[in-house]
Amino acid sequence: MKWWVILLIVLVVLIAILAVLYFLGNKMQKKQAEQEKQIQEMAQWVTMLVIDKKKLKLKDAGLPAVVMEQTPKYMRRAKMPIVKAKVGPQIVSLICDAGIYDSVPVKKEIKAKISGIYITEIKGIRGKLNQPTEKKKGKFKAWVEKMQEKAGAKPIK
Repeated sequence: MKWWVILLIVLVVLIAILAVLYFLGNKMQKKQAEQEKQIQEMAQWVTMLVIDKKKLKLKDAGLPAVVMEQTPKYMRRAKMPIVKAKVGPQIVSLICDAGIYDSVPVKKEIKAKISGIYITEIKGIRGKLNQPTEKKKGKFKAWVEKMQEKAGAKPIK
């Protein structure tokens, strides 16, 4: 009889934790959507020459001190995709969106949509941008796909 009570208490605690996480997740999702809307409103297209791109910690990136003050403490240690570019006559460090970081060409002129110090979108000025090449598959993944094809299953893309 005791183990039923313990199981019931654990189950109630787990349900409470899941409910709290659900509501916090919804709140964070709304906040992120609002921030994304602000970024899109403030964005403008700029021509720039990309000098270098690296994944650096914020303190090593050479960003303004105001950025460091506004960044949450847990994000200061995380590595961010940083692009060093020449915009007009000055060289600036910009934070790049992780989704487009791989397609940013180095030592080429691009047209970028920026909002503050955040690059959200890029276009090539002269010709198309080189799309990032897919990583070579490991032996195990290649073997699994080969076996799936032999078995008649569709390969995983």
